[in-house]
Order: sequence, then C-alpha cells, then structure tokens
Amino acid sequence: MNLKNQIIIEPPSGILNINIKEIWHYHELLYFLIWRDIKIRYRQTLLGAIWAMLQPILTMVVFSIIFGNFAKLPSDGVPYPIFTFVALLPWQLFSTSLSRSSESVVGESKLLTKIYFPRLIIPISSVGAGIVDFLISSLILIFLLIFYSIPITWKLLAMPFLILLAILSALSVGIWFSALNVKYRDIRYTIPFLVNAWMFATPIAYSATLVPDQWRTIYGLNPMVGVIEGFRWMLLDKPFPDLNMFIISILIMLLLLISGLIYFSNLENYFADVI
Repeated sequence: MNLKNQIIIEPPSGILNINIKEIWHYHELLYFLIWRDIKIRYRQTLLGAIWAMLQPILTMVVFSIIFGNFAKLPSDGVPYPIFTFVALLPWQLFSTSLSRSSESVVGESKLLTKIYFPRLIIPISSVGAGIVDFLISSLILIFLLIFYSIPITWKLLAMPFLILLAILSALSVGIWFSALNVKYRDIRYTIPFLVNAWMFATPIAYSATLVPDQWRTIYGLNPMVGVIEGFRWMLLDKPFPDLNMFIISILIMLLLLISGLIYFSNLENYFADVI
C-alpha cells in the first residue's frame, strides 16, 4: 500500500486549535453552505425578499408610535423613524446571524456524522442569509435618507468595518451557543428570549446619550452598543460615540469571540458522538 497518498486526520491539540489554512482549504464547502441557506430562505416563500424589508419597517413603525409619539423619547434632533431604522439595520444583521449560528451545528447533524471538515465552517456559513437581508433592507435606508434630505458623507467609508463588527459580535455569541446546543438541547429555547432582551438593552429605540456618564463604561459591555452608535455617527452625522464605551464594546466582542473559539475547538471532536 502506498502510504504517501493517504491523508491522516488527527485531532487538533492546543488551547486555540483553529487551523485557518484548513478552513480556507474547504472554502468551496463554505460557499456552498452559504448559497444553500440563502436559497432555502427565499425559496417557496409568499413574500420572499420583501419580508427582509418588512421586518425592520414594521418594527420602525411600532417603535415610532410607542417610543417616539407616546413616550416622547429624544432622537438627538433626527426624525425618529430614521433614527430607529438606522439602528434596526445592524441589529437585524446581528440577531439573524446569532439565531442561525446558534442552531447551525445541531441543524447539520446528518452532515457532521458522514464526512470530515472543519466544524467551524458551519456557524460561519450561517451568517450569509443575514448579510443578504441587510443588503435588501439597505434599499429602504436609501429611500429614507433621500426622503429626510440627509446627505451621505465620507463617514460611509466606515460601513464595512461596522458591518464586520456586527457579524463578529453575532458569531462571538453564536459560536458559544452552537457548541453548547450540542450538549444541552434546551439551550435553543433560551435564544429567542436572549435576543429579545438584548434588543431592549441596546440603544435602538433610544439614544445612548440617555445613559448617565458614570454608567456608559458598563453599558459598553454590550458589544452591539458600539456598532449601533457607530451607524448613527456614520449615517446621521452624529458625534462619534463615547470612546471608552466604543472601545469596551470591541474588547468584549473580541473576548467573547476568542473564548468561544477555544470552547468550540475543544468540543468539536465530540460533536459526531453526542449529536
């Protein structure tokens, strides 16, 4: 037997045993999973891509009526509908990516037990549909910017960075839950509650300026605070977010991401056995 043509698969070792080269080697599988999820999401649907726009629009209307008209929450001098919609765009990307990545590994149980590939590809691929929803919903944002005569400035160059922060924030938590969901199946029932509670802990219906100065550092422990405030700074020409709060949001996201990768990589060898 010619041993030179054999491929030996060995369990990884080390604390953070993520093989970036191996993940890239399976990039075609990653593209396939992303494209499959997108087709499944929009195939045989009544509203199709329109639903991606209706979700933030309906939420914007409800928030505008309850928090804008009844509660009279300030919107930093910006019309309340677009003030809310600018925050709902990255939030929709975050919440969709978080929900899908959290249940992705269990959802691919048949694939996991048949072939080998880097398991991390599964939660990473699950954010693809969320990005498509974001791009579709951006059409409504363009309309609102024109309707309210809000000019586009050079700050728009920060868009890719802020989108990346939103995706990484979702993955940092989603990777944790995707691994936990394999061992503890009741974890999936806590995710919708977590997402809903997280939304009201994030400055979507209100401005982060309402948070007292002495609490903003703690408030920055929510990684989406920096993303939401960054979007408003970029699109609504608002002052740059509180720097300490913004930096803490990024650091917390990185901490969650690294710890999630460590936990996922040390547990993935047992996925096929317990799933």
